[in-house]
Parts: sequence; C-alpha cells; structure tokens
Amino acid sequence: MFTGDVGPYPASVDTVSENHRVESRLGRGDRYERTYELRAAAGEDVHGEANFVMRLSPGSVLDAGCGTGRVGRELHRRGVDVVGVDLDAEMLETARARCPSVSWIEGDVSLIRLGRTFDIVLMAGNVINFVAPESRRRALENLTRHLRPAGHLIAGYSLVPDGCSPASYAAWAEAAGLELVERWSTWDQDAFVEHSNYVLTVHRLPNADH
Repeated sequence: MFTGDVGPYPASVDTVSENHRVESRLGRGDRYERTYELRAAAGEDVHGEANFVMRLSPGSVLDAGCGTGRVGRELHRRGVDVVGVDLDAEMLETARARCPSVSWIEGDVSLIRLGRTFDIVLMAGNVINFVAPESRRRALENLTRHLRPAGHLIAGYSLVPDGCSPASYAAWAEAAGLELVERWSTWDQDAFVEHSNYVLTVHRLPNADH
C-alpha cells in the first residue's frame, strides 16, 4: 500500500553504512530524495501519487506543497504542465536542480495567487497537516480558486491527533463549492474504513455550465 510516507527499505549492514556516509554529505532536500531513490532501487514503485493523478488525464497540475518536486517532476516527465509551490526554500533548491524546466515557486499555499487555473490541484505528502491549523481552511479555499471548472482537488494526508480531521476538511471543501468524488486510504485506492490512518480525497469543482 502506497501512502507516500517515507518508510523502511531492505538493506544490508554494508549498504546502511555507505548510505550514512553519503547522506551526511547531502542537503535536506537531497536526503529526502535519496530515501525514495533507495526504495526504488529495492524494487518499490515510488510513484503512487503520480499514477493516481494520471487516472484523470490532466493537462496541468498545481503541485501545492511540492517540497523537492518528487511528484511534480514525475508528472512533468509524463507530459503534464506542472507548477510547484512551497514555502521551503531549501527543498525548492533541490526541485530546481533536478528539474529546471518546471516552474518551482516559493510561496504560501494559503495566500499565493498565480493568475491561472489548473486541471488538478494536488496536495500530496501531508501538505494540509503542515499548514498551520488556523490557515488550513484558507489554504483549501485559496487552492480552489486555482481550479478550472470541472477541475479536481486531490489531497492525501495522515490522520494524526494534531493533523487535519476528515470532517473539518469535508466541511471546508463543501463550503468552497467542491463536490466529493471519491475517498481512499492509500494512493493504491485501498478502501477508506473507520480505522484507516491515512485519507486520500478527490473533490471536483462543478462546471458552471452544468
């Protein structure tokens, strides 16, 4: 099951030692990327988010809270017009170094105005949980403004005590004019049940012509 969370990977003692030496020389963004590189090298498909998004055949995606650009970079590789936004300048340095052909913008997802709309706005990797609690509703509302009619807002995040509650998120989405399309517990589309520890929602902005 792929939730997008960083997890353990198989490694020998020698590999762990070498990994430690390599990672000690890397910046924070590159250390994050290396975790996924090692998981991919071990045979894991680390592109669950991109696989999920591509089901909707988007032409454009706003990667909100893009971090190092791991997901946005993969979507770009698959032919999608991607713009990434994040507050973390160090993580954006990694994104720009690894994929300079994408626009990676430093900004607050609750405030930024890009002057355009997208087929999909994506909040992967616990983005809504990283937003200050008092700004979470504003972030959702602001990102909804960046959706074209009939566009989709996708958010995946862990259910933790100090995180965003599904009930709050659902209420904010409804107030912003969004319709729930589907809800899962992983990017592999496992069913969401009472004791799930991760939630993945897809909301749609209705087309004004319908």
